[in-house]
Amino acid sequence: MGVYFWIPCVARGGDYLLALTDLPTCPGLFYGSQARDGVLSRMRIPGGILNAQQCRTIADLADQYSTGCLQVTNRANLQIREVNSEIAPEIWNRLQELGIASRRVEVDPIRNIMASPTAGIDRQQLLDTRPLVKAWDDYLQTHPELSELSPKFSIGFDGGESVSIGDLRNDILLAAEGRSTQSEIVFRLHLNSDTGILIQQSQCISVLAALTRAYLEYTKNQPRIDGKKPRLRHLLADWGVESYLERVQQNLPFVLQYTSCTFPKNRQDACEAKSEIPCGVGILPARSIDSSARAIEQSRHLGIHPQRQPDFSYMGIALPLGRLESKQLRNLANLAQNLASGTLRLTPWQNLLISDIPNSQLFEIKQQIADLGLHSSATRLDSCLVACAGSSGCASAATDTQSHALAMARDLAQKLTIDLPINIHFSGCEKSCAQHQPLDITLVGIQIEQGDETIEGYNIHAGRKDLPFGRPIFQAVSAIEMPDVIERMLRVYQRFRESVESFGEFVDRQAFDQLQELLSSENWN
Repeated sequence: MGVYFWIPCVARGGDYLLALTDLPTCPGLFYGSQARDGVLSRMRIPGGILNAQQCRTIADLADQYSTGCLQVTNRANLQIREVNSEIAPEIWNRLQELGIASRRVEVDPIRNIMASPTAGIDRQQLLDTRPLVKAWDDYLQTHPELSELSPKFSIGFDGGESVSIGDLRNDILLAAEGRSTQSEIVFRLHLNSDTGILIQQSQCISVLAALTRAYLEYTKNQPRIDGKKPRLRHLLADWGVESYLERVQQNLPFVLQYTSCTFPKNRQDACEAKSEIPCGVGILPARSIDSSARAIEQSRHLGIHPQRQPDFSYMGIALPLGRLESKQLRNLANLAQNLASGTLRLTPWQNLLISDIPNSQLFEIKQQIADLGLHSSATRLDSCLVACAGSSGCASAATDTQSHALAMARDLAQKLTIDLPINIHFSGCEKSCAQHQPLDITLVGIQIEQGDETIEGYNIHAGRKDLPFGRPIFQAVSAIEMPDVIERMLRVYQRFRESVESFGEFVDRQAFDQLQELLSSENWN
């Protein structure tokens, strides 16, 4: 018997039955997706912020309708795996009442709105982006026509926090920056790269709406690509950034403000005449993160950190591969409610934060986190471990990435210690769904012919120089031999690196022949 979902849908005049065979390829909460290990149901959590009551309800849902296995995703969603029975209509209504489920079913599959997990509490932030996240989510909920966009359409807000999302992949990114001549904060518009457009905070939603309308116009006139709705990147390839922005300008009551070096020729006169901000004057340079520090940057939220609110701190808690048992989520919610503000913040690095902890409660909360079998260290191998669903959940994967990653981390934890975060990424195929840029070590799953049988294995890459995975280091390593090879790589790094050099930086500064010599068995024992 198949799994069915009763969907509350105002737009369709009531509930309707959605069969498993009708489920779209990109999972949502209402629209689950069939995986090898069962139906996957994914909750959009705008900005990644949940309260204690929402967490307890999600934990109850996971217990009632699945095996109780939850997972934080790399867009700070929360997903339930192995959904195995029909979810009653009243449950959907309850989730909507609590703000966990989208008010409009049609827009539910659109990718989560990304923001820094430390928005509003970060001591370095220029601006609290949480109101913008809510405003844009409200816009989505009242514009069901946007369901015609690709479900992979993604928007991010970066408020200048020390825990930045500016380096993560989004179709549209608004990144806050200051003006040197005034106290005003503006946002720089990125469409895969910097457009040179500066937007006032009050204009952000209008600009996003205009960008989205132009994209919607494009999708209506384009055929599907391999059966899928065209992505924003297809629009940029067809129209070009300048033409796209010209169409966006037609839907705006104000003139887009360009920095002086990025004016489109046919817009410069109008901008100079109408722009309220002098172009190219008094703008502090946009902050960028050196690629060699990304692995360290992405673990910066782990551990205990002071908040911008005096006498309060937040704690970043590591979740290996984003995994969380329902009982752990329930206990974390109770812990946050009893000792802090009752808020949990999911991160796009598949971990979570408890915020607003009185400093007087830090010792107690750290002890209770340990009692739950969790930790907050950035220098354990399972803290920066990334893996796709693997062959247990995805037909495209050649290897069981999740099991291999966890087994490797457990094995190496008994053999060595590290003092700097190391990002190790397992991808079951070349799609690289879990992580889109190389950092330290990337393992790409393959099938290896060995005599009369086929076994699982990996091609191992390292560093950041060579896209998409880094420099090829070892080829066709069996899954059984893989932990020993990773141990060799880490020991060579520890022996020959400079004092605060990340693994990726160490690999990238070596000539390839020299690197191969260092990694030979004679040099690491």
